[in-house]
Amino acid sequence: MLIDIVSDTICPWCFIGKRKLEAAMRTRPDVAAEVGWRPFQLNPEMPRAGMSRDAYLAAKFGGAERAARIYETIRAAGAELGIPFRFDLIQRTPSTLDSHRLVRWATAEGLQDPVVEALFIAYFTEGADIGDLEVLERIAVENGMDRKTTRERLQNDFDLDLVRQEDAMARSMGINGVPCFIIDRKYAVSGAQDVPVFQKVFDLAINETVPVPEMSEAD
Repeated sequence: MLIDIVSDTICPWCFIGKRKLEAAMRTRPDVAAEVGWRPFQLNPEMPRAGMSRDAYLAAKFGGAERAARIYETIRAAGAELGIPFRFDLIQRTPSTLDSHRLVRWATAEGLQDPVVEALFIAYFTEGADIGDLEVLERIAVENGMDRKTTRERLQNDFDLDLVRQEDAMARSMGINGVPCFIIDRKYAVSGAQDVPVFQKVFDLAINETVPVPEMSEAD
């Protein structure tokens, strides 16, 4: 079973959705699943250097007070899943282009899941700026990636256009919010749904007899 997850590395519901998907997969231990993370930018116009958290909250939510009410709901949802969200530690909202590049490279090395997990943890529980190249290099090395290669790639535009193309592809498919879980390229689960929703879609995919089409190299 193929599971493509369209996600952004600064999306709290994507972190929550990851936990719920993992819980659902544990209920189907006999099913072999291949999980892939696909890039989506919640803030495609964000400057590469990011912006201060205060400026971001003012622009997106009208200020910190309204944002705090929204984040309280997210914090409560995370706590139920063991995610200790610390929005108060976040000082900058980054562009996520470079973190998506890192995830892409991690995929080629079979390290995608630990790198995605580390990015979520760094941003949401430590307040790390995951748009900072040194932070991304640290995350890469801590999760088994080569320091020199990662640094060289981060310091130029290696795969930048490919990440932007994948983001544009997701939007062309009608995806305008994340997370979005695409099962066997046939069934989509939008949002951080509860385990029974994933179970129902898993069962549909498992019982499906039509062959799954191959993705092209451009995908």
